[in-house]
Order: sequence, then structure tokens, then C-alpha cells
Amino acid sequence: MELWIIYALLSAAFAALVAIFGKIGIQNIDSTLATTVRAIVMAFFLVSVSLMLGKAKLLSTIDNKTFMFIVLSGIAGALSWLFYFVALRSGPAGAVASLDRLSVVFVVLLAALFLGESLTWKTGIGVTLITAGALFMTLK
Repeated sequence: MELWIIYALLSAAFAALVAIFGKIGIQNIDSTLATTVRAIVMAFFLVSVSLMLGKAKLLSTIDNKTFMFIVLSGIAGALSWLFYFVALRSGPAGAVASLDRLSVVFVVLLAALFLGESLTWKTGIGVTLITAGALFMTLK
């Protein structure tokens, strides 16, 4: 199995924990404040990891274009977390998480449009199944 697949599966497993821990954690707190606390914890954790791995010294090697897209990614991520926690506060964790995973559909379409990635019949079937799954998970 290729290493990227293992990392992607680990990402999915930890994303599942975000939904469970987040749903429990936001019961008695404002979702915006919960998102802020989460971001602070993540920042401290990731700075620690970067320092331990000796990656912090590479910060000066990032060019302006790369830095701009990392910042834009950070802003998009912050907005995603904010809306996710707002939805998670009032919605069922499974339904919220399944709708959140529609991001895969958006990524496929945006990657084809902006990155020139190809859309194949397999991709089309996958996008259709993900969309159908999200709908089935949220319909009452």
C-alpha cells in the first residue's frame, strides 16, 4: 500500500474523532469560541511538531506565491471549521459529517476546473455515490 493512502486513512480516522469529540465538547459553549479554542490547540500542537522535526527553519524558504496560497488555505480551513462546529452544535454528528464530506465532490470539480485534473467515468461514479450517500445520511 502506498504511503499516501495510509496517511489519508489516518486523516479520515482523526476527522471522525473531530466529529465525536467536537459534538461532545460544544454542548455548553458557543461554537465560535469552541472553534477558536480548537484552532489555538492545533496551532500549539503543530508548532511543537514543526520544532521537534526541525521544520521551522524552512519557513524562510517559502516564496510569496506559496505563502499566499497557504494563507488562503488557512482562511478557508478556518471558515470550514467555523461552519462545521455551528452545524455540529445543532445537527446530528453523522449527518453533519456526511454533508461535510461533500467537500470531496467540490474538490474533484474544482481540481478539474483549476488544476487540470481529469474527470473520468470512475470519478463521476464516485462523485455520484458520495453525493447520494450524503443525501441518504441527511434525509429524514
